[in-house]
Amino acid sequence: MTIPAFAEELGDRLPSATERAAANQLRQILAARAVSDTDQRLRVLDETGQPAEIILAPALSRLLMELLRHVGRGDAVTLVPVSQMLTTQQAADILNVSRPFLVSLLEKGDIAHVTVGRHRRVRAEDLFAYKKARDTKRSDALSDLAEQDAEHL
Repeated sequence: MTIPAFAEELGDRLPSATERAAANQLRQILAARAVSDTDQRLRVLDETGQPAEIILAPALSRLLMELLRHVGRGDAVTLVPVSQMLTTQQAADILNVSRPFLVSLLEKGDIAHVTVGRHRRVRAEDLFAYKKARDTKRSDALSDLAEQDAEHL
């Protein structure tokens, strides 16, 4: 998989066992103190050994816990800013589809894109909106199938 342009690479390797354990420990600490819609205060020692307090807004706390969950499982993680313009290969990699299939989605108008010279570019925001809609549609279809299956039992 290619790294999206301007994405922040979180290392060129999978997390070690020690890093996974540390991520899980920090995620548990944050989760234990999480109160919905209230800021969390996290006290840490700075590089001089002096205590410092970090205030985490609820959205930032959830994002951090989600990142730590992936690292704790040993997953590789890449951050992509939503305003980022992606190549068709980068967008295909994010959707886990082939580049030709992604191009067909672009040509059908399923995903908004712009043409720069001869090349198509996809805004990450548009790609993530498509992915969310696709996942919701799949989940709804699966729920419908499960309901139909339950009716026949």
